[in-house]
Amino acid sequence: MASKITATHYSDLTPAKNVDNSVLNKMIWRSLFLQASFNYERMQAGGWLYGMIPGLEKVHTNKDDLALSMSHNLDFINTHPFLVTFVMGIVLSLEQQKADIQTIRSVRIAAAGPLGGIGDALFWFTLVPITAGIAGNMAIDGSIAGAVLFFTVFNAVQLFVRVFLMKWSYSLGTKAVTVLTANAKEFTRAASILGIFVVGSLIAAYGGTELRIAIADPAIDAQGLLNGILPKFLPLVITLALYALIKKGWTPTKCIMLLIVVGLAGTCFGILKGNSQVIREDGTPIPGGYTPLVEWYDLPVAE
Repeated sequence: MASKITATHYSDLTPAKNVDNSVLNKMIWRSLFLQASFNYERMQAGGWLYGMIPGLEKVHTNKDDLALSMSHNLDFINTHPFLVTFVMGIVLSLEQQKADIQTIRSVRIAAAGPLGGIGDALFWFTLVPITAGIAGNMAIDGSIAGAVLFFTVFNAVQLFVRVFLMKWSYSLGTKAVTVLTANAKEFTRAASILGIFVVGSLIAAYGGTELRIAIADPAIDAQGLLNGILPKFLPLVITLALYALIKKGWTPTKCIMLLIVVGLAGTCFGILKGNSQVIREDGTPIPGGYTPLVEWYDLPVAE
């Protein structure tokens, strides 16, 4: 939603001097609060203006121009929170040159739009699966270093990206928009492919869903048969099934609830394996790691 501003240009049209690194650094730190005042009318506008204020105060010495700039910087904006400094650098460059107000507004929206897909591919589909997969496995093994590793790597990368994009886009100005739009499709596709590759690797490395069922007489381990056909077959099937459900409109929350229900039902009926290392009274382990509530077949006794 755009604010009702009729002015088309600033009163003082003299280009301002370049802002120093201390101002840019303030804007970078303030960008962390982009979504602090998120609302459904103007999305991230409040946090955007909060991040822009140090730069706007530096380039607009005329109080009326500063007020006008702050007003139109409260226009609707919605972009990726980790890549927002890219837009901030471009807009600050235009504000410094005292560009036409409508031009600034148009460039702000044009630069902010493509960043959603790029940021999702870069962070949610690539960085998070890699770091969370490695760190999660460490945490399962009882190491607190897993949590430390995840938060350290994730935040170090996103802070580096914020700093780099702010300095780079501010120095390029509107040329940065051309660079972004010319390569956005290819970059997003490349990041998405990398993310899919990483997710596939994590399925193979950490997928632990297995069957507990023994069939025939003498007993044959059903999971052993699957492993002979394709190791990690069940994790792959589950992943593809969840992907299909999401494509049909299921939310991630519904998918998680479905996994919980299937997991509980599978262990209750002795279909899925567990890792509780349950043993019999004589000390021999129970294949599958637990005793199901409903026993409809006999497992062989371990020697």
